[in-house]
Amino acid sequence: MLVVYRSDVSLHHITWRATAGAVEDETLIADAIAWLVGDPELVDIEQTTSYHGSPIHLITGICKKKQQSLKSLARIGTDNLVKLISQLEQRFDQNNTLHFRIDIHAFINGDVVIAQTGQQSTIKCQTKVEVYPGQDSFEQCRKVLEVAMKKVETNDVKTVNEDSTNRSE
Repeated sequence: MLVVYRSDVSLHHITWRATAGAVEDETLIADAIAWLVGDPELVDIEQTTSYHGSPIHLITGICKKKQQSLKSLARIGTDNLVKLISQLEQRFDQNNTLHFRIDIHAFINGDVVIAQTGQQSTIKCQTKVEVYPGQDSFEQCRKVLEVAMKKVETNDVKTVNEDSTNRSE
């Protein structure tokens, strides 16, 4: 039996989510997520109420195209991608999804910081890695993160520190 492997590594999609309370500026957070996904048209703001009745906004940005998803992931920068590789066992699940959060306040101030566990005010990221039968899922995820790093190194994508737009404007 002949087994054929795809040589390219990719993502099925990437999703960024944040919640803005009544005292937070949901448009500022939506702009931040729009920068991450690379297109403001991919961001949705849903107004609802919390368990206690106060108004909140659920902000979601989703990239469903493979290359756009990979560029979105690369925007967090090389240092964070290296950190994700080192924490792969804690962040990559059995459904081939990589999970992490970035500190929303640091991001709005122009710095991407992987949030600590339990930290409040974060943008949550989930990205589904393409894995085919016979492939090692952890290895595929590691390769995706390495490809994202190459995009940063070759200036194929701008990171927060390289972008001329400041998150706090």
